[in-house]
Amino acid sequence: MGRRRRRVREPGYVWWGGFGVLLVAAVLMTSWRLALIALLGWCLYEFSLVPTVCRVMTRQGFACHEPVRGRLFACSSAHQQVKNDALWGAVRLPNPFRREAVPDPNRDTGVVVYSPNVRARLADNDRNVLALATAGMIVTVVAAVLGLST
Repeated sequence: MGRRRRRVREPGYVWWGGFGVLLVAAVLMTSWRLALIALLGWCLYEFSLVPTVCRVMTRQGFACHEPVRGRLFACSSAHQQVKNDALWGAVRLPNPFRREAVPDPNRDTGVVVYSPNVRARLADNDRNVLALATAGMIVTVVAAVLGLST
């Protein structure tokens, strides 16, 4: 059987080098706007561009290792539904975009546990980085609005 060939990804240090160049330029030019652009770029990178793996727990209890782009995304629509539940659960809210009221207990993804609040959780690393990126987005928006008014 032939295996599906995966696209070669760019190394992470290319992105980090770009962020570093922007930050050095911001310091040398004493430009807070350029620093905000660097912060905004890093937030975008973490939300939707970082090469990572799906990490949704399968019924066997193992994390899915399919490659994805961005911490907010999963490898399939079923895994994306579980990840969306986990993202809303990370802020202690139910998913308002769920079509059915209660997740199907017999779906093919999710952790086989009895407690529904443990069924889909984000990895600690993902939760921490997403919290930092969200805080960075808030700082960027507030600073940009304040900068426009001056």
